[in-house]
Amino acid sequence: MQDRNIINGTSAVIFAPLADFYQTLWPFILVAIILIVADLRFGIEAAKKRGETIRTSRMWRRTINKLVDYICWITLAGAFGATFGDVLNIPILSAIIILIIYGIELSSCFNNYFEARGWKFRINVFKLFGQKKLEDAVEQINEKERDDGDDK
Repeated sequence: MQDRNIINGTSAVIFAPLADFYQTLWPFILVAIILIVADLRFGIEAAKKRGETIRTSRMWRRTINKLVDYICWITLAGAFGATFGDVLNIPILSAIIILIIYGIELSSCFNNYFEARGWKFRINVFKLFGQKKLEDAVEQINEKERDDGDDK
């Protein structure tokens, strides 16, 4: 009985700070999951449009790897926010990290969506910052550039 109490107490001491840390980060993790699922859906449509076979094991492996990567980045952003944001009272470093990872995933979602619809252009979300027109962030692609894409 006493061993069980020691294990329960130790578990509470270890996991309480983790639960407290991730309590403020869960909305960002939820948004990352939504973006990953959207990218998965549009990526499957784009692969079908290209005539590729969809391998379920590869699909799940890449999706889970992406989820783990984004959880790591969000954890890093939370750690920077806790370390530097509390000291400087400005969570700018956390916001920059979160915006970068969301920008990467949004670009991937848009590009897979456009390719699935047969539209021959890509959008770079990062070019939207500082641009006065949306057209400046849109890039026309030809067949060779599309074949060299990173999200196949």
